[in-house]
Amino acid sequence: MNHWTPDDIPDQSGRTALITGGSSGIGLETARVLARHGARVILAGRSQAKLDQAAEAVRAATPGARTDTLLLDLSDLSCVRDAATRIAETETVDLLFNNAGVMNLPERRLTRDGLEMTVGTNHLGHFAFDAQVWPAVRRSSAPRVVTVSAIAARWPTGRLDDLMSEKGYRAMGAYAKSKRANVVYTLELARRTAGSAVEALVVHPGSAMTGLQQHGSDALSRMVTPIAARLLMGSPEGAAWPSLYAATSPYVTSGEFIGPAGRDQTSGTPKPAKLPTGADDPAEGRRLWAASEQLTGVPFHPGTETAP
Repeated sequence: MNHWTPDDIPDQSGRTALITGGSSGIGLETARVLARHGARVILAGRSQAKLDQAAEAVRAATPGARTDTLLLDLSDLSCVRDAATRIAETETVDLLFNNAGVMNLPERRLTRDGLEMTVGTNHLGHFAFDAQVWPAVRRSSAPRVVTVSAIAARWPTGRLDDLMSEKGYRAMGAYAKSKRANVVYTLELARRTAGSAVEALVVHPGSAMTGLQQHGSDALSRMVTPIAARLLMGSPEGAAWPSLYAATSPYVTSGEFIGPAGRDQTSGTPKPAKLPTGADDPAEGRRLWAASEQLTGVPFHPGTETAP
């Protein structure tokens, strides 16, 4: 397809989408568009007040839209377990969006479980959530898992050999690790679900002001971010296109990396993007998977009929 827009999304009636980070930015825009095309949306996030506001915004845009909310703090594995259990016991999830994230934390911080905060939230929290919500995904006849990475996944600072940044911490280096982990994880998930109905895709949204940038606290970030917003960055609406395309297009294949095709890959029609160097190495995928199980204490066997 030469040019794709959300108008090309087929009817999503009867399908349920669960979106982490669904109360703002790309997640909220993803929910708005899918609801407009008939999907039921479950918005997951840390603040019930913000989730309620987001659900109201979705219904305001599409009267009669079916919305639910889910309290989910990806930096707290006990909260992850409780939220995932609630969904796994009763729901069928057709579209699972691993969308939430943090970036540019100025100092090394730890989650409640002692994990480095950026990787612990952006990758490990999603890994644990996916593992424990998997029965709901497997109930779908045509499930897709869409994980939101970033161009930063290609940065050399994103090597995964010091996943917890114990040897040294740099804010954007930790972010690059988390985004590379998103890619490596998705490709390994695609391998482990090969031959099943599950399709796993990873996307990068280009560059957009989505709420992640709020974590920058230094003077340079405060000065540069507004300039970048005017000159370089697209809108959250356009940034949601790769996620929406990956979730709904009949032209994608499990294991693909999707991003915008515009200049410098910052905006435009979604299309397959260049993978970070070595991210498709099965050995790296196995290492990350094993480390993720060990660090979270959550086993994940997605190729089986029922996951733990």
